[in-house]
Amino acid sequence: MDRRPLLFLPSLISLTRLGMAAAFAMLPSPATRIMLVLAASLTDFLDGWLARRANLATKWGALIDPIADRMFVFTAVCVFLFEGAITTTQYFLLISRDLMTAVGFLVARVVPTLRPITFRARMSGKIVTTLQLAVLIAILMRPELVHPLVLLVGATSAWAIVDYTLMLWRERARTPA
Repeated sequence: MDRRPLLFLPSLISLTRLGMAAAFAMLPSPATRIMLVLAASLTDFLDGWLARRANLATKWGALIDPIADRMFVFTAVCVFLFEGAITTTQYFLLISRDLMTAVGFLVARVVPTLRPITFRARMSGKIVTTLQLAVLIAILMRPELVHPLVLLVGATSAWAIVDYTLMLWRERARTPA
């Protein structure tokens, strides 16, 4: 069987999160937004699981999956900021890891000695994403949990930033100049 058409399936699943992000911004119903957060969480799990399980992993998929995750979370957090559901401080705590990761990725592409390094998902980043999604649900269902969850996201984001930085340094040390 020719697997080439299937290679794009995990990436297509990832790309659905971009549509979900747009729907999240346009549809103010809390029930709809809860369903979108749950669907985004499910597709985040499903695309990676399918890529690994069916040996359908691609470089494109490895790039688009985290971008789709970030765009969904960023859109939802922006919507909640504009609606007054979170404060500016909470907003920055929720996206701090994403901002630092984006800066790190850009630096790694600009600095010639860092270009060959392959970025891989780390457990610290997966935990931050899970907690970010939990905050989105809490905003909609349990607002009293938002503050402690945001603080937890901030702390795990700091851990993830250190974790990814150390990985980058270790990989750089292993990569011939």
